[in-house]
Amino acid sequence: MSYHKHSITVDRTPDGALVVTSNLTLGPVAHTTGNWVDDWSVRRPDQVFLAERSGAGWRSITYSGLAQSVHALAAGLLGMGLQKGDRILCLSGASVNHGILTLAAQYVGLVTVPLAEQYSLIPEARGKLHYAFQKVQPKLIYAESDAQYQASLNDPMFAAVPKLVSTRGNPAHLAFDDLVKGDTSIDVAAAHSAVQPDDMAKILFTSGSTSNPKGVPQTHRMMCVNQSQYMACLPFLTQRPHVILDWLPWNHVFAGSSDFNMALATGGSLYLDDGKPVKGLFDRTLENIMLMPGTLALNVPVAYAMLVDACRKDDALKQKFFGDLDMIFYAGASLPRDVWDALETMSREVSGKIPLMTSSWGMTETAPMALIHHQGGATSGMIGVPAPKVSMKLLPNDGDRYELRVKGPNVITAYYDEPEKNKTAFDAQGYLITEDAVKFADPDDLCQGVLFDGRISEDFKLLTGTWVQAGMLRMAVLKSLGDLAQDVVITGADRMDLGILVFPPAHRATEDTRDGVVIDPNYVTELTERLHIMAQNTKGSSQRIARAAIVATPPSIKDGEITAKGNLNNKLVLKLRSDIVEKLYAPNGQRGYIVVTP
Repeated sequence: MSYHKHSITVDRTPDGALVVTSNLTLGPVAHTTGNWVDDWSVRRPDQVFLAERSGAGWRSITYSGLAQSVHALAAGLLGMGLQKGDRILCLSGASVNHGILTLAAQYVGLVTVPLAEQYSLIPEARGKLHYAFQKVQPKLIYAESDAQYQASLNDPMFAAVPKLVSTRGNPAHLAFDDLVKGDTSIDVAAAHSAVQPDDMAKILFTSGSTSNPKGVPQTHRMMCVNQSQYMACLPFLTQRPHVILDWLPWNHVFAGSSDFNMALATGGSLYLDDGKPVKGLFDRTLENIMLMPGTLALNVPVAYAMLVDACRKDDALKQKFFGDLDMIFYAGASLPRDVWDALETMSREVSGKIPLMTSSWGMTETAPMALIHHQGGATSGMIGVPAPKVSMKLLPNDGDRYELRVKGPNVITAYYDEPEKNKTAFDAQGYLITEDAVKFADPDDLCQGVLFDGRISEDFKLLTGTWVQAGMLRMAVLKSLGDLAQDVVITGADRMDLGILVFPPAHRATEDTRDGVVIDPNYVTELTERLHIMAQNTKGSSQRIARAAIVATPPSIKDGEITAKGNLNNKLVLKLRSDIVEKLYAPNGQRGYIVVTP
């Protein structure tokens, strides 16, 4: 069988798998990330590339300033003895100086290793910092402030490694401002010309919620190809200098590779949002939107839900955010239908049009975008079709469900120093085994692409031996609950029946200075009624939700409950909230619905 339309070709292999490829043409691909730096310093020298909050405004660097700083810092790094392939461990989060360091290192073939800030700031997470350090054996450690990261910088394990800091209190540390002055004895141009597309640019560590994190190499080719893939699928990215306001951490591939490089590759501007979509910090995000709203919105579903709620109360904010948007992009997880509708309605009210609303699918291992819905007319949950040069192999899993595998120039061919993992990570044809499941959005029109259908590895059995497809069930439950759930986690592994942990919409849980987080009583009634109706209309123990807990405290970004793709890390949520699950299945309890407000 061969299916060919303007956007994709689908072929069936002798073993019954489907192989889907894009018919779009991939445009020019930069040789290395350094080519973007040099190119835009000439074409748009005065355009802001990167900015961070400073006082009432922004500290920014233009493309001409970026090129000057990158060249000088690259010389400084080589002048202190670093050599091509050496690793630089980055402890702190996004900043202008961190961005300059990243590009300076890549410019001359050094490798940055940005880590989650909590590895350095939270004592309980220090083990993962030690693991990463031992894995990559860095020749330099960077932190924004040696006061803030003092405990980690002073760790005896790191004693022999030089420390580079932007804000220095300890004179034994190297000062960023000194190193960025450069070293005139170094031939930076020669060092840059020796960097090749398949050289490593950085190493990203996956979350490691159930084991030690895995190092995922990111080569120049992977990152440069991925941006050309974006431009082929979304040509409007090149039609004007776009502005991105972004809070997401750079140790994740979504922000650190996709968003950062999207601004750089297209000559746009990246403004760093020092707020977060959590109570107590989201007000700062709203302030930043008023200062610099952006033309591309790239975020996770929980942030859009909080933004919609804020815009309902503040018309000026709504006008700012929606005034000049070309795209609303949400990562991985399905955007709740009520949030999607609200974004469309508000866009139409402000600008008279709806920007492209879309999502994609990817992993750290795919740099990250491998599939994207670029055809227009998407609905929540659609993750689209393969990007140019990506081959998607679909193996029948159950009914209309498929196991997803991918390969392409933006996909890794091996994990970093993981020989045992590499033996099982790829199939005989070189496809990355993702363990994700998908199904076609419209079996009669395959050009509509696929829907994410959960993690095959998250499927489990009830005590009765009945298999539960947890990812597919979660999506069905979210659809049934509608605006009554921000997200849910399925429970029931090795139990007699199914349950769910329900994260309510932000406006249904409120802070009380005396009692902590409280739930709107009307919400409890509405949710209970909806769950009873669902149970009455569902047959079979693999689908019927027998009990539920309302979890008042939202999933924690800091603790890793929200993944790089913006969806819940189900295993980690169940682990960190195991006390709630135990209450849900307490021996003296009854099947039904309970409220938990930890």
